[in-house]
Amino acid sequence: MSVLIKPIITEKATADSELHNRYGFMVNHSANKLQIKDAVEATYGVSVEKVRTMNYGPKRSTRYTKTGIQHGKTNKVKKAIVQVAEGDIIDFYNNI
Repeated sequence: MSVLIKPIITEKATADSELHNRYGFMVNHSANKLQIKDAVEATYGVSVEKVRTMNYGPKRSTRYTKTGIQHGKTNKVKKAIVQVAEGDIIDFYNNI
């Protein structure tokens, strides 16, 4: 089970990382805060102070087509906001 799926790179997340030293990640929906902390520390070599998680349920949609009503949904998502120690940074753009 890989805990970290991908980093969240948006304008809001980038501003949060520059101002408050917090970084966003899409994580596995069954991962807890301790597993997320250990995965970030092992992957990026930083010390994590705090982890906040958010669960988003699937978004449901309905389409009316020639063949009838089509129902669909997106996947559920779990996001984690990780605050690292002062002086530590995570560089998503550097190719290691």
